[in-house]
Amino acid sequence: MPDPSRDLAERLYGTPPDRFVAARDAAVAEARRAGDPATAREIAKLRRPTVAAWLVNLLAIRRPELVADLADLAEALRTAQRDLRGPKLRELSAQRRAVVAALVAEARTLAADTEGAPPAGRLPLAEVESTLNAALADTGVAAQVRSGRLLRSTSYAGFGEVPRPQLRLLTGGAAEPSTGKPSTAEPPAGKPSAGKTRTGERPGRAGPRERAEQAGHRTDRAEQADRAARARAAERAERAERAERAERAKQRRALERELAKARTDQDRAETELIGATTAERDAADALTAIEAELAELERRRAGAEQEVSRRKLARRTAERAATAARRRTGEVEGALEALLAEEGAAGTGDDTAD
Repeated sequence: MPDPSRDLAERLYGTPPDRFVAARDAAVAEARRAGDPATAREIAKLRRPTVAAWLVNLLAIRRPELVADLADLAEALRTAQRDLRGPKLRELSAQRRAVVAALVAEARTLAADTEGAPPAGRLPLAEVESTLNAALADTGVAAQVRSGRLLRSTSYAGFGEVPRPQLRLLTGGAAEPSTGKPSTAEPPAGKPSAGKTRTGERPGRAGPRERAEQAGHRTDRAEQADRAARARAAERAERAERAERAERAKQRRALERELAKARTDQDRAETELIGATTAERDAADALTAIEAELAELERRRAGAEQEVSRRKLARRTAERAATAARRRTGEVEGALEALLAEEGAAGTGDDTAD
């Protein structure tokens, strides 16, 4: 079945736990609307993380370079433990405490910048710290931390890496695993055991031949101890050189990552600057065009206002003329009616006289 996309998983596991279920259900519904029921079922299987696990997931999602540094430190710690390098181990342990404290502080900052996150006083930062320490000791936990899908916090109560390195006892010969049990080996052939004597010799006294053999044995043991000491010194020097090379390689990788990030940030900033400059120029051009249009509209408005005034004056003049004409028409009609009335009266009188 298809797994949810990385972007979707990061979005869900970067969501505060109180909002995880709602965001997951919305993603399931969206997958179903898109006609992808298999993906919808896989999304529905995702489980809500605890607050501490969510904080660790924020680090893996938003600060993966810091989590990568944690993995490098874990490898250096394991190397120092395997090589039994006390001073280097103490130095790395101090570095571990500083790195874990910085990661916890970064998790608190990321939570403060996330909408819907719990208040700072309720963040389980101690659980975050124990989980990061467990990731330094356990490669399985480290893988879960890097995945950004951690569901709950964890801790490691042991010492050193998991599994612990097997300690070895270095002798003049080949190195053998130390089991912590008393040795039951028989003394080498040709060497008498303590408390035993050769046949015919009295206990507590040795003849010239035995004394010579004992002196030879002591010389052999001294030579073996000297060779073992030189071998141990050479091995320590070789381990120190390997550790120094590993440290330099780690520093180089860290600087290369920092340089790559700085270049990426610079490219992004340069791109944003170009875009902002272009947008500013376009906005200025648009403002100039609007101002020109506004000036033209103002000019046209003034002309229109003058035209309205002229038309208003002409209307008033026409109204006065119409009023005068109506009044004149009424006067003429009245005069005509009077004249007609007079003519009618005169005609009636003439008819009566006849």
